[in-house]
Amino acid sequence: MRQRFRPRAVVVGDRAGTVVPDAVLDVEDGLISWVGPADEAPEAGQGDVVELPGILTPGLVNTHSHAPMVLFRGQGEGLPLDRWLREVMWPREARLTPEDVEAAMAAASAEMLGNGITTSVEMYFHPERIAAAIGTTGARAIIATPLIPLPGLPPFEDQLGAAVDLASAAPADGTVEYGIGPHGAYTVPLPVLREAASAGREHGLLLHLHVAETATEGADLLARHGLSVPALLAAHDVLGGRVLAAHCVHLDDGDLELWREFDVAVAHCPASNAKLASGIAPLRAMLDRGLRVGLGTDGPASNDGLDLFADLRLAAQLARLVGASATALTAAEAFWLATGGAAEAVGRPDLGQLVAGRRADLVHVDTRDLAFEPVGDPSDLLAHLVWSGGGRYVRDVWVGGHEVVRNGSSTRVDVDALRADVARRAARLAKA
Repeated sequence: MRQRFRPRAVVVGDRAGTVVPDAVLDVEDGLISWVGPADEAPEAGQGDVVELPGILTPGLVNTHSHAPMVLFRGQGEGLPLDRWLREVMWPREARLTPEDVEAAMAAASAEMLGNGITTSVEMYFHPERIAAAIGTTGARAIIATPLIPLPGLPPFEDQLGAAVDLASAAPADGTVEYGIGPHGAYTVPLPVLREAASAGREHGLLLHLHVAETATEGADLLARHGLSVPALLAAHDVLGGRVLAAHCVHLDDGDLELWREFDVAVAHCPASNAKLASGIAPLRAMLDRGLRVGLGTDGPASNDGLDLFADLRLAAQLARLVGASATALTAAEAFWLATGGAAEAVGRPDLGQLVAGRRADLVHVDTRDLAFEPVGDPSDLLAHLVWSGGGRYVRDVWVGGHEVVRNGSSTRVDVDALRADVARRAARLAKA
């Protein structure tokens, strides 16, 4: 299958913020085969030619999500994280069925695709049903099977064994990848974290966990063990391998040095951190140390959106406020954190940038709007994308060259029916 795309411009998704005006991007068998200026393009050959009035960007990569929590969107408003989890979320989640999770994931996946998010890292119950939903909508996902001590769940040993077994069944086409998702050091015993990390390293799996999300979490562990959360994880051989730590709000310089030493990647979730008053992560300090960082929405019950464009803008705004500098995070860096940087953070070099050899996960953003004017230089398109753009401007999306959103609507699922189904299920869970 060959396709040629002719957009107004291509935004590559690299850290430098490269924009190619009047561009051509060729796709062959689901991979990008060529990208560059139209006057340098090779002969088109046989295949479809897609003329696009807007800009073409990489599919966004959401590095931390609990997407089926669309079932609980807006619930527990105004509560701090610990009470929000224990009083609102966990009691409702105890009543979830596998069918609930699959329906909610399908709806959330369609919503994310509509906002240009083609890949998400999911940590939630019933991972095989999450994979089924992803297959329905046409997206990609890295699914970290959760390890968490909740009533009704098997012992940790069985949870971990099931996670490893499931990972061996992942398809070879890159649409679904399984990992291990111990919730965090304050909920999962340290010996279990160590075993999970060992299994992750042995099988090359992503180990995804929450770290230093709140000040209380770190203070409690410090009082009990005399170590910060990162130091505690290092002392118990949890670090090393493909480790992705979500939030990382309350880290000092020593913690960041540990992250650098063990090449721990960070899922930065500014909107969720702000909504739950968890704090502002030291993003600039992370980047200056060379840490791999990608943006995450977190769950739609704690954000409450699934629009990574909104989160990348907030990330830049917060970094500039904290640093008291309008250059603390550039527009190019902000967009890179949702594309190329995010792909690096999750260990997927096949995603995140529009360069030859990567998977053809493409997003067409319609620029026929005042939000994208004026354009005196091609870099203005990237600036507008960051500062005045949003998921509402996404018109078309391709995953591996297959169109999954056309003119703002899913080509694979009935979004209205999914929305109604989620509403019915959410009402049942709230009343129980």
